[in-house]
Amino acid sequence: MAGYALLIEYDGGPFVGWQRQGQGLSVQQVLEEAAAHLNAGVAPTMIAAGRTDAGVHAEGQVAQLEITADLPPERVREALNFHSRPHPVSVLAAAPAPEGWSARFSATGRAYRYRILNRRARPALDLGRVWHVQRRLDAAAMHEAAQMLLGQHDFSAFRAAACQAKSALRTLDRLDVARLGDEVVVTAAARSFLHHQVRNLVGTLVEVGWGRRPASWPRSVLDGRDRARAGQTAPPEGLVLTGVRYAEPLDWG
Repeated sequence: MAGYALLIEYDGGPFVGWQRQGQGLSVQQVLEEAAAHLNAGVAPTMIAAGRTDAGVHAEGQVAQLEITADLPPERVREALNFHSRPHPVSVLAAAPAPEGWSARFSATGRAYRYRILNRRARPALDLGRVWHVQRRLDAAAMHEAAQMLLGQHDFSAFRAAACQAKSALRTLDRLDVARLGDEVVVTAAARSFLHHQVRNLVGTLVEVGWGRRPASWPRSVLDGRDRARAGQTAPPEGLVLTGVRYAEPLDWG
């Protein structure tokens, strides 16, 4: 068997998420069915660094693939892109997987970006790629609140009810909020995240941006460990998995 690491981008809009579900089309299914053409007709199981939800996009997803055919990485990339058409999934690069490497468990960091279109007019070009918030947001106040959440904490207040993680203890390395014209952009980085953690953090910070809550409020929610006290879960379309970090960087060529 030949093992490969894949760097992938996709539009999450048409999919039920990365992972195969009982119903609906997933990114995993599209790529596994494409990979069957390189694996004697058998769809291999593909594992990703992050199991993104329905509607969440990726520009730096990483997955691992094992197939019977021992091919140059560029041929694997081209074949997967050919057989996954016309779905909005693209393998940007492929590389030989190091011995014992796991796309999920070898990852030492994951980064996300959340885009909020903060203007009166609805999006046209970025429809399905941003959360449209008409009321003016104070990005500076949101950033101030975000800095109080950095470090290692129990993030129970920001996890989904369906989260399957054994522990809510996570270390948040970065949570920046900045205004770029009509957009408010939230950038988050950590070794790993809980289910809906980034979207719940964004929904809570928006309450501060609207002036409904003081900058100290998200930290009090964190310390209370009660999901019911936090803000709404921000919609999935604004979220993008931007990259995955490994102790030994992969050679994408």
